[in-house]
Amino acid sequence: MKTLIQSKTNDVVIDIDSPFVIIGEKINPTGRKKLAAALKESNYDYVKDLAIRQVNAGADILDINVGVPGADEVTLLPEVAKIVSETVDVPLCLDSANRDALAAALAVLPGKPLVNSVNGEESSLKAVLPVVKEYGASVIGLVMDDNGIPADAESRVVIADKIISRAAKLGISEDDIVIDPLVLTVGADSNAGRITLETIRLVQKEFGVNINLGASNVSFGLPDRHVINQAFLSVAIGAGATCAITDPIKLTSAIRATDLLLGRDTSGMRYLKYWRAQNS
Repeated sequence: MKTLIQSKTNDVVIDIDSPFVIIGEKINPTGRKKLAAALKESNYDYVKDLAIRQVNAGADILDINVGVPGADEVTLLPEVAKIVSETVDVPLCLDSANRDALAAALAVLPGKPLVNSVNGEESSLKAVLPVVKEYGASVIGLVMDDNGIPADAESRVVIADKIISRAAKLGISEDDIVIDPLVLTVGADSNAGRITLETIRLVQKEFGVNINLGASNVSFGLPDRHVINQAFLSVAIGAGATCAITDPIKLTSAIRATDLLLGRDTSGMRYLKYWRAQNS
């Protein structure tokens, strides 16, 4: 199943048989004081720099989150998204649960963005899915609902089914839904990674939709997080994940190597091109 995400002139296809898609995570003020301050001060030069650095490092899509306490997200999200879209020619992923902010940003962006995200909560389904349908976007569906995040893979699959079914009732195609099986830290639960991997396999088998990961969550609270993130991404890609919101500056090399090992890189050209670009 192919999910098409577009900027003004650039198409990105998310697909199990294609190279893994990297969604750059750095335009998100959570835990990033410098970015939070820049957004409050309308210092968009810093935002532009983050966008350029991520694309140069291998990001195929950029996540845009402007969730700064006290900020007017309805005004800020479309403003930042438009500036980023004019700075780099990659599609965008609009990271907000605010229906009005999403609608405002979708109204000004060219192409076909990805929305991050909807989940199985009734309030989320009712708020987000109609906006996705109205603007012809694609959407990430998180496998959590009004009862929280299930502790087992089978229950997460039930929520994925709910999201896909509710989207279908609005006329949103399965190929425009990317399911996120949710990654929790193995520092708190050593089975967390295994449960996510099981969810990936079951969702792929049951629905065949594309699968996204918030990959860096798996290592939260642990030392040498980069090694854990690399290892988890590799096994998750092997299990069927097709895209991730992650750090392209640190993890593109591992992702390119994984694609190469899985036979998704003819003659190793993507791996070699990336290596030459980073070492020239």
